Amino acid sequence: MNFAARDSTFQPAYLAKLNDQQRQAVEHGDGMVAAPLLVIAGAGSGKTNTLAHRVAHLIVKGADPRRILLMTFSRRAAAEMAKRVERIAGEVLGRDASVITDALTWAGTFHGIGARLLRDYAMEIGLDPAFTIHDREDSADLMNLARHELGFSKTESRFPTKGTCLAIYSRAVNAQAPLGEVLGSAFPWCAGWAEQLKALFSAYVEAKQAQNVLDYDDLLLYWAQMAAEPEIAAHLSGRFDHVLVDEYQDTNRLQASILTALKPDGSGLTVVGDDAQSIYSFRAAEVRNILDFPKQFAQAAAIVTLERNYRSTETILAAANAVISEASERFTKNLWTERRSSQKPKLVSVRDEAEQANYVCQAILAEREAGTVLKSQAVLFRASHHSGPLEIELTRRNIPFVKFGGLKFLDAAHVKDMLAMLRFAENPRDRVAGFRVLQLLPGIGPSAASQIVEAMATSLNEAMGLARCRPPQRAAEDWPAFIALYSGLRTGAKWPADLEQVRLWYEPHLERIHEDATTRRADLLQLEQIASGYASRERFLTELTLDPPDATSDQAGLPHRDEDYLMLSTIHSAKGQEWKNVVVLNSVDGCIPADLGVGTKEDIEEERRLLYVAMTRAKDSLHLVMPQRFFVHGQAARGDRHVYASRTRFIPASILSAFEQTAWASVQAKDDPRRQPQVRVDLGARMRGMWK
Repeated sequence: MNFAARDSTFQPAYLAKLNDQQRQAVEHGDGMVAAPLLVIAGAGSGKTNTLAHRVAHLIVKGADPRRILLMTFSRRAAAEMAKRVERIAGEVLGRDASVITDALTWAGTFHGIGARLLRDYAMEIGLDPAFTIHDREDSADLMNLARHELGFSKTESRFPTKGTCLAIYSRAVNAQAPLGEVLGSAFPWCAGWAEQLKALFSAYVEAKQAQNVLDYDDLLLYWAQMAAEPEIAAHLSGRFDHVLVDEYQDTNRLQASILTALKPDGSGLTVVGDDAQSIYSFRAAEVRNILDFPKQFAQAAAIVTLERNYRSTETILAAANAVISEASERFTKNLWTERRSSQKPKLVSVRDEAEQANYVCQAILAEREAGTVLKSQAVLFRASHHSGPLEIELTRRNIPFVKFGGLKFLDAAHVKDMLAMLRFAENPRDRVAGFRVLQLLPGIGPSAASQIVEAMATSLNEAMGLARCRPPQRAAEDWPAFIALYSGLRTGAKWPADLEQVRLWYEPHLERIHEDATTRRADLLQLEQIASGYASRERFLTELTLDPPDATSDQAGLPHRDEDYLMLSTIHSAKGQEWKNVVVLNSVDGCIPADLGVGTKEDIEEERRLLYVAMTRAKDSLHLVMPQRFFVHGQAARGDRHVYASRTRFIPASILSAFEQTAWASVQAKDDPRRQPQVRVDLGARMRGMWK
């Protein structure tokens, strides 16, 4: 099968569509197996288009697509890339283009390619070719089985759950780091179990081998180990003339070692990425892979930088360039565009998070009135719980939204637990709330909880009925504290102090139920801040409108009745996306960078890149909102429940000229007093009569 162009002197028209830097990257080596190439592709610079053109150009110049290895980070990206290659090469190859996609058989994800290669070499590496692959849920179940057989599920102190154990194992494998290092940096609450975890992981590996199964991480680990054998490595390398990798800044050490083994001298290797968008260290991604790539091989790697941006206005890029220019180590680039604008990004000061929510709603609606649909607008935030007050305000104003990167605030289990306790105290006849709350106590399951709520329902006084109930023996220790809390909430409620009492009671259970209790506790403190804006417990519970009951976990937040909706997203989930109007919440120290993200210099630099990624999602307008004060816990002794926040350190005074600074305050209208009618009507009897 001959894929070469009909006339080698002919310059296909598709190259004319590329800018000079893109064309330089595409034509590197001019179809021959050349020195390694690093393409630094700035945000919105046409990275995918450039990579697709390079693959197509290799084929046009005579490369056999069956000997091209193209690796992306999703199957969808690989399929889209193959379609683009077919379309581009088809401009030159004409009728032969229809076979290009079929011939480009080695386009896929790292894990997908790894699975295929392991089957090819199974006999050489001691694998049964009929091995099966476990997904994450299957892997966690097998880990749990090994955990149980070793007796770790019956330890006196809480041993990590199966999901956490699998996460630790996965992190150690992908980061190629010792277990102690992984525990210290990412799972410090599990550090005391290091020896037990080693024994567990050994048993887990033995169980997989005995059952002839591989897990998701094995697809890379076995590939890397296989490629470390010189004879197999030479054979592997000889199968591919060209190896191209997308999103190289998101690769981990294991993936980098695979590439080094495939192409030890770098010949025919092309990697594309942007060090300024490396934000996934929590998935074991290693930014040093891309930073160190040019000096990794004996022959110097060519570097092509794509700086022309096709997404954002010049003022947005000027601000983003200023932010990332403060980075301590990076590939120098200065994004530019032909999209002129006099509107600078707005740096907006607001009083607190409630005012922030009001500002965002007003700004979003103003853009909508100006013709920008809600789907073309997004609100981004560093952590999922940061959007809590905004979600409630959007719900109150009936502005539909979809959230990416975590559950909606009011759907989180721990938040629903707190609200259930308040509802149960507000209304002892609320059997759903009582059923949920009772099962928070150790030793009370569905059967016992059902019996207790039934006993309450048959008592003349529900609260007294609860106090008279005898809990199961395992719950006896926690029962008095629960009854004391419940009685206090029923008889002497003070708002919002009673929410604090619920939190203090709930926190030990939070620690017991959830391993990421520290993160979830931030949500509970956020809930207290939200509650402080309501005059009473009754008002608070009444105005917290929840989603329709037919919403599922996969569709949480999806507005079934609205064609248009606002996008809410964590910055991590927003990478690769773009919107006309973008608002970034909580652009202050403690949020960006996060309090938990300032441990090392590397942590700080990744937080800076997060802000850069958020800013470069915007096409036409950008708002960075800065609440001046935040609710914090532990200040009651000094009579102050708020601390003042400072502008994020990533926007120092030296670059403020790139922004339009403004202060904003809403005008809160007071409810008009209403005279209550002097009438009594039994509407309940009327409603019951409708069905007789």
